Amino acid sequence: MRLFVLLSLLHASLVAAPIERIWLNHATNDPSKLMVNWETATASDSIVEFGLDASCSTRVANDERVTLHHVEIPLTAKDTTYHYRVRSGDDVSSVATFKAYPTHELRVAIVGDWGYSKSEDLSALVNDDPHLLMTVGDNVASLHEKGREGTKAFSALIDRQPALFRSVPFMPILGNHDREITPRGPKPPEHAVYDVEARAYREFFALPDDEWKWRFDVPDFGLRFLALDASHTKDQGTTWQTNHPIHGGSEQWQWYARAVAKTDRPFVFTLNNEQNSLMRGYEKAVWMPLFRQSSAVITGYGYFAERAEVDGQPFFNTGLKGDGDPYKDPKSKFFAREHNYLLLTFKAGADTMLAQFKNLQGAVLDTHSISRRN
Repeated sequence: MRLFVLLSLLHASLVAAPIERIWLNHATNDPSKLMVNWETATASDSIVEFGLDASCSTRVANDERVTLHHVEIPLTAKDTTYHYRVRSGDDVSSVATFKAYPTHELRVAIVGDWGYSKSEDLSALVNDDPHLLMTVGDNVASLHEKGREGTKAFSALIDRQPALFRSVPFMPILGNHDREITPRGPKPPEHAVYDVEARAYREFFALPDDEWKWRFDVPDFGLRFLALDASHTKDQGTTWQTNHPIHGGSEQWQWYARAVAKTDRPFVFTLNNEQNSLMRGYEKAVWMPLFRQSSAVITGYGYFAERAEVDGQPFFNTGLKGDGDPYKDPKSKFFAREHNYLLLTFKAGADTMLAQFKNLQGAVLDTHSISRRN
């Protein structure tokens, strides 16, 4: 009997284990390059096999032995479906699929406050069949919860929606909770509460540019996203500071000023995690002239759905957790205390696009049309 148990354990150790935690994203500004990511229990090589059918006949490999795997593959086709699987050592995933980028209609889903959402049912969002999934911060509750320290917090996020993350490219931005390494407490302590450099986040997610701020373009739809690092900005200069400096003339401010001023994209969306009205008035409104050059500003600061307007320009707030305190923007035009997400729909060559708030049952709460920039 003892020999049988030993042989069974030996056999189990020799059988390839399935790789289950896989997610997709872009590590550059170019949508024709896709990053495939996964984790393994032991350090091993990284292989992605992919193609336009289940044979997955094209192969990209990296021999470096790691437990956190990032492999970039080229996307040469549009309006079709890619198949892929990943391998590390003897471990292999099942074949999964993702949509190639379209040429006629592009759908982008944006969510906020995933770390505090209690709902696991995102079937309404999945039914919208997005080509791209983005966030506006607070993807996790903290980096210090027992058993979810550091990058483990982001592993747990992927585990919440495994099918979604392996089929739709995911582009998160930073909120304060995504770098909270110790409890905040009632007043600033002697030590830093947040890792301003966001090292765990940047290790786990392979994102464009500096990763804590980034740009991503979809040229076929004249579209640019600019991700800022802005949250709890009133705490700058204390041990509660969460983000890189945002004062006028700062590295981040200058980067955004250059990027938003470029006229090569008719639609430019700004993503951040700070209260919209606070950002508009920050440091005597130093950001507002720049925001006016973008198509819209989107945040995940509050637990509600809101569209505010300043001289016709929309400022959105979205959150998968939508039952928070109802503090309205002074310029609010639409407000709902419902769990929600924002769906952006673009038509190639069109002069306008649609931004819709939807609840988690799929009902449309608000629809707003945005015109191309002048």
